[in-house]
Amino acid sequence: MQAVGFVEVYGTVAAFVAADAACKAANVTIEAFDNNKPLNADKLPVPLIMLVKLRGSIADVRAAVEAAVEAANKVSGVVTSHVIPRPEDDTQKLLKINCLAK
Repeated sequence: MQAVGFVEVYGTVAAFVAADAACKAANVTIEAFDNNKPLNADKLPVPLIMLVKLRGSIADVRAAVEAAVEAANKVSGVVTSHVIPRPEDDTQKLLKINCLAK
């Protein structure tokens, strides 16, 4: 069974650290990175929120998200994380959408 996972963190460095930890912890694929600069950016620990999107088996994605959260919390912090087991086809199409150039 496939799953998708999301880890939203403060800053680009934390996103790369989270992605690295996720890939080392489990057999997952990084689908995309995305970013968001919220209106209250000046009140956040880092003014940019990054989203790491992962794909793999349910067990692998859960392990990867857990490792990514732990690693990102050591850098600048995690906004939220979530795992979607057995995502719908339309949900999976949205994984590739992001506002960063490839």
